Amino acid sequence: MATTTDTLSIGEVSDRTGLSVHALRFYEREELLVGPVHRTSGGRRRYSALDVDWLLICVKLRASGMPLAELKRFAGLVRQGPGNEAERLHLLDTHRRRVDAQIAALEECRSVISWKVGVYADHLARGEANGLWDPTA
Repeated sequence: MATTTDTLSIGEVSDRTGLSVHALRFYEREELLVGPVHRTSGGRRRYSALDVDWLLICVKLRASGMPLAELKRFAGLVRQGPGNEAERLHLLDTHRRRVDAQIAALEECRSVISWKVGVYADHLARGEANGLWDPTA
């Protein structure tokens, strides 16, 4: 087992990952980590560098909209070890396609917003902004 000098406290992991202490405890309870969280003789959690690396991946997967159930499934597959790589790939590829669709939808939204910004900027520059989308006219 690693010594406490090789490991990080829950507060240090919170600082490095951006996850709250409460969220880290939740991740452990929900079995979202790929290995057991070691504890000191006093019961304090100690995390390894690999735990932090895994948590940083989890943060990105969650930030990109991966449902908790899918993240839990992915963590379970990783915990099982070799032999299920095709299933892991399928899970990640499905999520990537979902993210790609979200990005495309946001790019379309940005295009409309940019066009509208241009309309307003043009009218304001010409001093002809009166009546733009005026519901009282």
